[in-house]
Amino acid sequence: MKISEFDINLEKITKIIDENEYKNILLQVPEGLKTNYYKIVDFIEERTNANIIISADPCFGACDIPNYDLKKLDIDLIIHIGHTSIPNVKNTKIKTYFINAESDLDITNVIKKAIPKINGKKIGLVSTSQHIHLFDKIKKILIDNNFEPIVGKGDKRIELKGQILGCNFSAAKNIEHKVDCFLYIGSGNFHPLGLTLISKKQVILCDPYKKVVRDRELIDLKDMILRQRYGAIARSRDAQVFGIIIGTKLGQQRIELAYEIKQKLDSKNKKSYIFTIDHFTASFLESFRNINCFVSTACPRIAIDDYMQYKIPILTPIELDILLGFKKWEDYKFDEILTS
Repeated sequence: MKISEFDINLEKITKIIDENEYKNILLQVPEGLKTNYYKIVDFIEERTNANIIISADPCFGACDIPNYDLKKLDIDLIIHIGHTSIPNVKNTKIKTYFINAESDLDITNVIKKAIPKINGKKIGLVSTSQHIHLFDKIKKILIDNNFEPIVGKGDKRIELKGQILGCNFSAAKNIEHKVDCFLYIGSGNFHPLGLTLISKKQVILCDPYKKVVRDRELIDLKDMILRQRYGAIARSRDAQVFGIIIGTKLGQQRIELAYEIKQKLDSKNKKSYIFTIDHFTASFLESFRNINCFVSTACPRIAIDDYMQYKIPILTPIELDILLGFKKWEDYKFDEILTS
């Protein structure tokens, strides 16, 4: 079924429901598709006997699977639209099916527009799950123009070759030594910014929605972010009381890292408290007025993307190491959630 600019295999969903006789279903739809939620619900309810409950909570990725007790609502299946699964993370409470939303936009012209900007011959292809199915077409365009496209395999958090997440760029890092630059297919700054932060190679953004190509702007944005991160560390220089945040979302629960951070703070005679949180907002920080600085072990983007909203500075684990003197600024790197 085509919804907005995406193809979603709703026929597969109805077949799964009928074969397993699921009755009560929780539907999760990402923010970009929520205006069309009713089309998905109507399609399923017209073809099955299932009852659909729509989750109104924010949904920004595969880690946003609800961790509250859905059994009390008699939910026997979660359908998550728009993202692929995180293979090494399982929702053991309720069966969950991930149904990708694949973009049907033509990428030919925007790829050709990027060619004059490419430095080198070997090009690493990366994208989100919405555009991975277009890689064969993109490869052909690049090969016809005498380039060598390379697609990397990520770690156990990554389902598709060439796929990157906001918290995991292993598919790019694993081929960084083989390529001259990266070509990112998608929209917005979220993923390409992360890519520029973990790699020293050129990153070119090909946006099939706006039909634009950008690279220099990403470097400027990276420089601005690094200045902000340096400023966050500087703001925390005199902090004596720290709050350590553990995310409770699936795949973000870095509990052991939180304990390691507490030990480091203890070694520097700093007081610290550990907090858990599911849906993060900047206002959460303001309730704990004795905290001088927070350290997040949850989604790595929390500290970076909403920097201007925080009245209390929030650091990543590597930034705390720099603050405490365990590492130097020259050792700075983007925090990721990776598997070995």
